[in-house]
Amino acid sequence: MLFEMWLGHPLIQADNNWGLMGVMCLSVALAIWLEQKYQWASKVSGAIIALILAMVMANVGIIPTSCALYDNIVWGYVVPMGIPLLLLQCNLKKIWREAGKMLTVFLIGAVGTIAGAFIAYFALRGPYAATGGSVHDLAAVASMMTGSYIGGGVNFTAMASQHGMNGTAVAAAATVADNLLMALYFFVLIAFAGMRLFRAKFSHPHIDQVESGRTDKAAAQTQAAAFWSRKEISLKDIAMNFAFAVAVVWISNIVAGLFSPMAVDGVATGAAEVLRDFVGKFFGSQYVWITTFSVIVATFFSKSVEKMHGSQEIGTYLIYLFLFVIGVPANIYTVLVEAPLFLVLTFIMVVINMLFCFLGAKLLRFDLEDAIIASNANIGGPTTAAGMAISQGWAKLVGPAMLVGTLGYVLGTYAGTVVGIVLGL
Repeated sequence: MLFEMWLGHPLIQADNNWGLMGVMCLSVALAIWLEQKYQWASKVSGAIIALILAMVMANVGIIPTSCALYDNIVWGYVVPMGIPLLLLQCNLKKIWREAGKMLTVFLIGAVGTIAGAFIAYFALRGPYAATGGSVHDLAAVASMMTGSYIGGGVNFTAMASQHGMNGTAVAAAATVADNLLMALYFFVLIAFAGMRLFRAKFSHPHIDQVESGRTDKAAAQTQAAAFWSRKEISLKDIAMNFAFAVAVVWISNIVAGLFSPMAVDGVATGAAEVLRDFVGKFFGSQYVWITTFSVIVATFFSKSVEKMHGSQEIGTYLIYLFLFVIGVPANIYTVLVEAPLFLVLTFIMVVINMLFCFLGAKLLRFDLEDAIIASNANIGGPTTAAGMAISQGWAKLVGPAMLVGTLGYVLGTYAGTVVGIVLGL
């Protein structure tokens, strides 16, 4: 670390909360600006740009790899508050009605992600233990990646926090592996859209429409700019959004505390004890209840939710702050030592998800674009899926991409929790 070699400490030290907050907020602002202004940045995504900025600054010694701001404030408060605000977009009735075929492919892909997690874990358990790694850590990464590759970074965070991995070198290495594979896979998906092999096997009406000149990328890009453009928001909206987020987290912690004592210390034996352990661990997770309560409100109180302007913008901003923080502990040496097998794990999961999505779409005679965007929504989440639809000129798929990707935020936490429990966490 360059500055630590010269100064004996990071340029901005761990107790300089205002300095660190300034760097974090400026970096997130830069990532969002780049994502919305430049085509290359929108393909990479602002999320990955924010993470890379944090990783570079931490590795050259500008900022520390651990501090109270990251560990206590962002992980402890910012992330739990961001999740319910994002999930206010998850009206299950609306998703089922509007997403159509893409939703079906997305759910098939989610099953593939879960299958991939188990296959990757059991295939790599021996080699990982042989390198001195803990199989507990590998199981935690499989759970975290299940959440991430059905939902997104929100679910990765939830699983990391649930398994006590936040801020660890293992989580940092898994983050790098996750984002590297995710970025590469997005370019693979874009390539699939232009390959004769895939065009011969699938119908592709949106691609045909773009190439025929009946629509163009400029129109889609205008739609993307409009999506995050200024919207009407009042002081009351801000107050209601923060009150909702805090209330959901507060109640979720209370309810989770009623179930968590049921979890068994050590290894559960016998059917009754295994069932009790499952109930204690699954329903004892605050993130399971944050997800459940948020979706109930979004689905059954949709008219009230529609009046709460700004929830998606505030929630997305809070999650971008988190994305910056998870890039900070990613020491390059740690990545080189620990990431290779994590790269293999994520590669296995991505490939199996891809196979499930494309084979499912083929068997059901769905469009190539549905398979591409649904798999992107699994691996990257709603913003990357919508961004890909935008960049390719598939303007009609932007809305469905956001809807099914947001549903992934719901399913990812449940699926990741179950995978973790089955693997003994």
